[in-house]
Amino acid sequence: MCGITGAIWIDPDKAIDAALLGRMTDSLAHRGPDDRGTLRSEFRRRPPYESQMITDIPSGQEYIIDVAGGRQPISNEDETIWVVFNGEIYNFPALRQRMEGSGHKFRTNTDTETLVHLWEDEGVEGFRHLIGMFALAIWDSRERKLILARDRLGQKPLYYRHEPARLLFGSELKSILAVPDVPREIDRGSLDEYLTYQYVPHPNTIFAGINKLPPAHCAVFQDGRLDVRAYWRPDFARERPQSPTDVGQVREALIESVRLRMRSDVPLGAFLSGGVDSSLIVALMQQQSETPVKTFSMGFPQPEYDETSFARGVAAHLKTDHQAFQVTPDAVDVLPKLIWHFDEPFADSSAIPTWYLAQQTREHVTVALTGDGGDELFGGYQRYRAVRLAAMVDRLPKPLRATLAARVWQSLPASSHQKSRMRRMKRFNEALSMDPAQRYLDWIGIFNEARRAELYTEEALAALPDSDPAGFLRRAWSLSGTRDAIACAANADLVTYLPCDLMTKVDIASMAHGLECRQPFLDHRLVELAVSLPTASKYRAGRGKRILRDAFGDLLPASIWKRPKMGFGVPLDHWFRHELREMSRDVLLDQRATGRGIFQRDAVERLLAEHEQKRFDHQARLWSLLVFEMWLRELVD
Repeated sequence: MCGITGAIWIDPDKAIDAALLGRMTDSLAHRGPDDRGTLRSEFRRRPPYESQMITDIPSGQEYIIDVAGGRQPISNEDETIWVVFNGEIYNFPALRQRMEGSGHKFRTNTDTETLVHLWEDEGVEGFRHLIGMFALAIWDSRERKLILARDRLGQKPLYYRHEPARLLFGSELKSILAVPDVPREIDRGSLDEYLTYQYVPHPNTIFAGINKLPPAHCAVFQDGRLDVRAYWRPDFARERPQSPTDVGQVREALIESVRLRMRSDVPLGAFLSGGVDSSLIVALMQQQSETPVKTFSMGFPQPEYDETSFARGVAAHLKTDHQAFQVTPDAVDVLPKLIWHFDEPFADSSAIPTWYLAQQTREHVTVALTGDGGDELFGGYQRYRAVRLAAMVDRLPKPLRATLAARVWQSLPASSHQKSRMRRMKRFNEALSMDPAQRYLDWIGIFNEARRAELYTEEALAALPDSDPAGFLRRAWSLSGTRDAIACAANADLVTYLPCDLMTKVDIASMAHGLECRQPFLDHRLVELAVSLPTASKYRAGRGKRILRDAFGDLLPASIWKRPKMGFGVPLDHWFRHELREMSRDVLLDQRATGRGIFQRDAVERLLAEHEQKRFDHQARLWSLLVFEMWLRELVD
């Protein structure tokens, strides 16, 4: 099941007719082309309302489990409760057995049907029993309310628009935008957040009045009111004492997570980059498979962006059925497709290789396991080295720290390249005067506050709300309380960067081709265990994932454990000097763009010139601006 959308209203003037409902559903057809189902329920509500309440829940479906009997929507025995959902519930056999024991009758072998009976028995509390990834809608006609819910780590998206007398929802924004009277007004605070993070953080979207349901949240609509609440959150502030049993617990949890996610009635495989995380997932899959696991990797002609040799080495070691694809990514060609599918401006350029990898993989399998989440849970990002070093400097007395930073800064030569060693050292010293959360945002952000101020016109600055985009990261950072800086950074990444960037990227790029991706690292039981472990178990001597090596070191070649993290990128820096040079100037500097009154033409031209002349690497900033302007032309103008 790959896409849901629908509406409920209590005002006949807000009604959604069958034709419009069909257009909302059609907008999601790419997510699962096999079938679709529709539920329409109607009743009269006496004062305070004298109008009809009607709910329509259409769904585009692609069957992964119980191909024959999986059609949605699915109801309980007396058809008073209905459900549609996007995703997979991996522990549904155990849930089903328990509910059959309490007297429930099942008509199918699907995971979907467990949801209606779980709601009957426990309501919102039932969501805590689910192991899986999901976005779901439940219509409870007895209570006359609609319930929306999203999985704990944000693997599946869910958007909604709440009006005084209507609620619209969908797996993608485009299904809500299919409703003609939904305004497409840009939220200026969300734009400010986008320029900061390269994505719009939940619960906001780029459009005013449309929201994302945050991960691990549910929303209940009844009598025109919407109540949004969290149903799960790990205790990020609690750090358990280091124990000899930690390694065994991590090993058992990840093995079980992989086992659950290998259940499928359609062809299944895995992404394999040759890095630690994807290689480990494939190794555990191969242990539990009687045949060679189908693995897929994507490479590029530029050696610095090509990991296929590592992937081939791992595939040979594990004896998988491996296929490596090589493409020459064409940003001019693929960018309009990405704009349409992502609905919001989304400037993580690794969406391009992810798009190509999903496209090629879908020709061979319907489900693919990935290694997403390993870096956040087990300290894998290289930036955590800087976090650790800065924390050590923070322990120095303030006068000494300021003097040291000033002397180091003055001794460093100028650098013409943002990613050079000298430039990184300059940025590190520049950030030492900041508090840890602000410092971290300065390192990972695209446009910092000063650069955004230089970029906006006076009118655009005046239109910004009285809010700070840094608040999103600060709130996430504070969840870890007094824990060490690496724990704070990694846990913040888990609730910000992971759902808003990585999971968005994987879901949209894969669903564009009808491919379902599953992330074993994101089993919530493993997440709860991993975030409670002391940093010393995961990060030692400047390297992360130590406990993974302790638990699974025998499964992979030593070279894989030792190789530095490479990432999954494209040569944007080169493109903006060559393939994208003419296009970016034409798009960003023409009257159509500059006439919007959002960005100063001189500021944009300066970014282009500095990058083209190799005086500064502005690739991420230019990509963000290019994506935003093309998004405006596709969805707003």
